[in-house]
Amino acid sequence: MSYPVANHSCTASTFSTPALFGAEILSVDTNLVSNYNFDVPADWRYTQPSVSVQNATFCNVTVTYTHPGMNDTINVETWLPVDGWNERLFAPGGGGWVAGRFILQYGPMAAAVQDGYAAVTTDSGVGTDQVPDWFLVSPGNLNLVAFDDMGHTTLNDASIIAKDLIKSYYGRGPAYSYWNGCSQGGRQASILAQQYPTAFDGIIAAAPGIYWAELMTSSTWGAYYMDSTKQYPRTCELEELTALAVSACDELDGVKDGLIAEPEECRKKFSAADYVGTLFNCSDTGASMEISSAAAAVATSMWDGPRFSNGEFMWYGYEIGTNLSTIAPTTCDQDGQCVPSGREAFLALYEAFVLRKLTGTVTEVKPEEFDNMFRTLKRLFSSTMEATDPNLAAFKKAGGKMITFHGLADEAITPASTLDYYNQVTRLDNTTSDFFKYYRVPGLAHCFGGAGGQPVGMFEQLRRWVENGTAPEASPVTIQGQAGNATRGEIICPYPKKAVFDRVCGSVDSSSKCWKCE
Repeated sequence: MSYPVANHSCTASTFSTPALFGAEILSVDTNLVSNYNFDVPADWRYTQPSVSVQNATFCNVTVTYTHPGMNDTINVETWLPVDGWNERLFAPGGGGWVAGRFILQYGPMAAAVQDGYAAVTTDSGVGTDQVPDWFLVSPGNLNLVAFDDMGHTTLNDASIIAKDLIKSYYGRGPAYSYWNGCSQGGRQASILAQQYPTAFDGIIAAAPGIYWAELMTSSTWGAYYMDSTKQYPRTCELEELTALAVSACDELDGVKDGLIAEPEECRKKFSAADYVGTLFNCSDTGASMEISSAAAAVATSMWDGPRFSNGEFMWYGYEIGTNLSTIAPTTCDQDGQCVPSGREAFLALYEAFVLRKLTGTVTEVKPEEFDNMFRTLKRLFSSTMEATDPNLAAFKKAGGKMITFHGLADEAITPASTLDYYNQVTRLDNTTSDFFKYYRVPGLAHCFGGAGGQPVGMFEQLRRWVENGTAPEASPVTIQGQAGNATRGEIICPYPKKAVFDRVCGSVDSSSKCWKCE
């Protein structure tokens, strides 16, 4: 198959000013990039294998624009391969408080260009600082325009601009457009499916931060709970409880592989309180110690999730088996006195969004104030950052296909939130699996890492689904074996199906051939 090559040079005169309703284009800048090299790990691609990009050549077009009257400035960066374009557009998602135009996107964009895709990213007008300085426009006043830009508006803008540039450069627009993102990128993916259903044909929305207020609250729950109850366990205690939980729940799916694949059953089986007084060797001190009641209480609270001051449910907790020392980290002095490592970040969040000032003077948040913080975040993010509309009828009608996966050991965003959303969608539409599939990945941490395997074949499954109508079922993963460096192939399945090992087929080995979805 022959693919279009650029029929124009990489100069500003090649590109007509993109037509974008509600926007004023400030500049169109071009730069021909040659001999571009980038070793891209699979971790950064989420659903694609690692690749070494060698000598890539592309036209980098940066469009800068504003929404008149909003006092914002947004940059959209599009990479157009000079030859071998495969008639497709690829967009990688952002991470944390960064919408785009940073290294975790440039790697996947380089890989996409080498594979023949045009690629696009936007900074949404908020820059690339993970500790944002744009929250407030002045003391007492949140930057609502920036939240709206980052939340949704600029995501569709980037799609429109990229497709316009592609048409100018190659003489035709893309036949298919794809989004591949995790965390913030998963949230962006979800909002595109919900609000801009024709922007992308195929979407990966991994570990999506769709409940942004709940995510922010959960990230502070560990520090708040420890301070409010005056319970400060050592890191090694929480790590030991995690190891005990994995050991107790590992074989609930019938296979001993060091992973918890049945989180709901594990919650019925494992109780941290049963292990208070258990003797173990603490890696922090190099000495033996007993698991404390404080450690059991903190662990249980992290698994149960945030609660209002009257004890009522606020949000879901993390799954058992998730690294508790990451969720509720502490720092201890030589005398064994510990404090929450996340206290300063929690107090800064409270000051920024509730008090709407950055003074650094708050030292304590009372229970009713924590309740108010959650309600304040809900009001702010409900119309900007949250992507929780379960009605995907327009995306379905447009022929869109979406795949979501979430690691069951995710220490940043609880997978229970994704399951909650998927269940809402299926209650509205009993044909949801025809256009939207959800995979739970045992042992996988946030987007990548942990003991679980990365679904590196999933993007190609999405592409076949979009272009050939071949719906994905089992998706292969490779997990680290429990002995040495041995690895083993397993599968993950579209929910509510589960991966089942057929012992008649053979012993658990390095192949996924003996697994099936039931």
